[in-house]
Amino acid sequence: MSAPTKTAGTPLMRQYARIKEKHTDAILFFRMGDFYETFYDDAKIAARELEVTLTSRNNGAAAEVPLAGVPVKAAEGYIRKLVQKGYKVAICEQLEDASQATGVVDRGVTEVVTPGTPLDEELLERERNTWLVALTEVGGDLGLAWIDCSTGEFGIAEPEADHLAAEIKRLEPAELLVPTEWRGEVGSRDVGVAADLIAAPRALDPVKEWKPELPVSYREGWRFDPELAETDLCRRYEVGGLEGFGLADFEAGIGAAGAIVAYVEEVQPAAAPVIRPPRPLLAAERMAIDEMTLVNLELLEPLRDGGRKATLLGVVDRTTTAIGARRLRQWIAHPLTDLDRIVARHRAIAGLVEDGIARAELAEALEPVHDLERLAGRAANGRATPRDLVALADTCRAVPVVRGVIEDLPGERWAELASRLQGHPEVVAAIDEAVVEEPPVTLGEGQVIRDGYDEELDEYRSARREGKEWIAELQATEREATDIPSLKVGFNKVFGYYLEVTKTHLAKVPEEWIRKQTLSNAERYITPELKETEDRILGAEERIEAREAELFAEVRIRVGEHAAELQATADALAEVDVLAGLADVAARHRWCRPEMVEHAGIEIEGGRHPVVERWLEGEQFVPNDASLDPEETQLVILTGPNMSGKSTYLRQIGLIQILAQMGAWVPAERARLGIVDRLFTRVGASDNLARGQSTFLVEMIETANILHNATDRSLVLLDEVGRGTSTFDGLAIAWAVSEWLHEGLANPMTVFATHYHELTELESILPRVKNYRVEVKEYGDEIVFLKRVRPGPSDRSYGIHVGRLAGLPDRVVERAREILRNLEEGEWSADQVPSLAPGELAPEAAQRGAEQTSLFGATEPHPMVDEYEDLNLDEMSPLQALQWLYRWRSEDGST
Repeated sequence: MSAPTKTAGTPLMRQYARIKEKHTDAILFFRMGDFYETFYDDAKIAARELEVTLTSRNNGAAAEVPLAGVPVKAAEGYIRKLVQKGYKVAICEQLEDASQATGVVDRGVTEVVTPGTPLDEELLERERNTWLVALTEVGGDLGLAWIDCSTGEFGIAEPEADHLAAEIKRLEPAELLVPTEWRGEVGSRDVGVAADLIAAPRALDPVKEWKPELPVSYREGWRFDPELAETDLCRRYEVGGLEGFGLADFEAGIGAAGAIVAYVEEVQPAAAPVIRPPRPLLAAERMAIDEMTLVNLELLEPLRDGGRKATLLGVVDRTTTAIGARRLRQWIAHPLTDLDRIVARHRAIAGLVEDGIARAELAEALEPVHDLERLAGRAANGRATPRDLVALADTCRAVPVVRGVIEDLPGERWAELASRLQGHPEVVAAIDEAVVEEPPVTLGEGQVIRDGYDEELDEYRSARREGKEWIAELQATEREATDIPSLKVGFNKVFGYYLEVTKTHLAKVPEEWIRKQTLSNAERYITPELKETEDRILGAEERIEAREAELFAEVRIRVGEHAAELQATADALAEVDVLAGLADVAARHRWCRPEMVEHAGIEIEGGRHPVVERWLEGEQFVPNDASLDPEETQLVILTGPNMSGKSTYLRQIGLIQILAQMGAWVPAERARLGIVDRLFTRVGASDNLARGQSTFLVEMIETANILHNATDRSLVLLDEVGRGTSTFDGLAIAWAVSEWLHEGLANPMTVFATHYHELTELESILPRVKNYRVEVKEYGDEIVFLKRVRPGPSDRSYGIHVGRLAGLPDRVVERAREILRNLEEGEWSADQVPSLAPGELAPEAAQRGAEQTSLFGATEPHPMVDEYEDLNLDEMSPLQALQWLYRWRSEDGST
């Protein structure tokens, strides 16, 4: 979007052009009195997106300028709407009183609201972070940094190129920051950036309504320089180096971190003080889950209809607080690989599962806990309202109660968390001493500061109270003095206080009264004494409002100075809430504590799919065992018909492993699990039309990723690999993939669900392959899916039975059975008819087949055939063979 020429038009429009030139990627809200005005292309966008009137303004000698405005009092809602649509909004305020200005009022941008840097509570989701993400590349390495401006969380990573899409998927950025040099290349660079995840920047074109999936912002490449970034970060956190933050081996990540902090300081300076020291996300400390596995297992978002309850997150979320809900989401997306940390969480949950009273007490203790993380942030950035501070104080008062419940629970994790839970009495005292118990939502809407807190404020309130008491008594006094029984004292914003007298008693009005307004049946008057008292009251109210704002700001600053300690307490509260919720899930639904071991292997008895089990209504979920180990059962070939439960079985193994490594108990009777470093799934079929990729190509890309990146400690779950192409090609690929997983560079634990029954022969060829099947019971032409997984191969696919269950017409089902029998008997019938042709649905083809001649043109054996069969070819010379052919050619022209 181009800025207007700054030399054109009136002085006001030249000022607008100068300011707009610095914010060409944002919609500029230009303050003019009681309105924010937008001009040129900004106005066209605002009119379209906000559904406000598009008009025009004369720009001196230039043409009419498009104009659209919104009232300042309602601007917050309009700004929110634009940001939610992916736009940036630059707020340009009047920096001086218009009545005092000479010439054009001085103006400047005070804030830029972007999709990734919101502080307005209405723009934030309670249960998930709003991430601003920066991405860069240094020497072939990718650097990733992310910040939530509302909480101050700050993370850094250096993912492999083929893992970048998964990291972006996990974070779900609200806004992406990249070097300007990438403009036009984002999505096509060979750094693993998926084109459908990172879109081009929003084209602020008033004609086009093109809306990218992910807003992208650009900053000069030098801002991503690692050396400059390290210097700036060290200065910011007052340290000599970044090694203390665990960033000794980072370079690209530090470059991204420096750029993202500078961007926040530029567009949302109020959030900058809240940003915490960066935390590195190390690949070795968490299970790697690729993008498709996140989707296939429906960890955070559902694949289809069903909403949040159809996800693992929806099933295990029993958190009470917003901070706990956000933390749980992070735990699911980043399961641990550190055995000690995992076991510590399991042990902590055990303490609550075994103590129902403590579990109930802890749930009750967490009820008064508000979003301390964001409340502390709002106090630090000067945006906390009176009610925010009261909520913060209430939360701090609840902390000792929470600590009292957990400090006696068994397990070192509870003791460590209890030590981090501080009640912050100095913060509570500062708020309680100054702020009333039930303040209004915002300043100026009622009393905020307590009586007795400030002597000056008390004097103003006393003056206002005395004035109002005098006015309250004035009506009775003047009625008695004037003998006007209908006299009354009133107030409006135009005339202030007045005395109203009906026209019947006008003769009794004293001469010194001053007429102010005439009505149809009454007159309104003021007196010098009334006016003086009014001035005293209104002056007191103005001073009260100003003094309250001043005192509240001081209290907010005092609280904001403790933001770092408050956020540390919030961090501990979040983990307490997550552990309490996971304990509640385990106790309610009979989940077991998994036994975690160092060596690779999976042993699950009575495992269940946590989501499917919860969805079943009036039906018992059929549990199943699973056993995988690198020595005996490294690769399981799972066969069985469609709808029998193969995919559910695959997914439940993956979900149980994720739950265990995030520190939760698992839906099983017993589970003994090794640590998995990477989890891969290839489940379901999907096209990627945006990239021009067919179902089969997507399947092969995902399978290739598995074969290249799986290790001996990985878990691979494959469903129907190879089905997207011809039968023979698909079988060949499935066989080769199985061999590679068994005999290749790495031997990951694998479950391969397939309809290719030929793969079951691998058990007799490869030593660590075992066949399993999903059992089916036949009753004549009927089948019942037992959903039980048992050793051994399945002998049939039962596809026709499944088609019948799905509602195919009976005639089609019978015809399918007939074709299947023909296929099983051979490719050609005795009458030389293709075996698919005969049958009720193809009588004409059958008739044509009956009339078809044989290969040699006759229905009876040809004499040449009999003679040919008697020939001894081994004793014939080449010349004799040629002579034989010549003779038959001359004797029978038909040959």
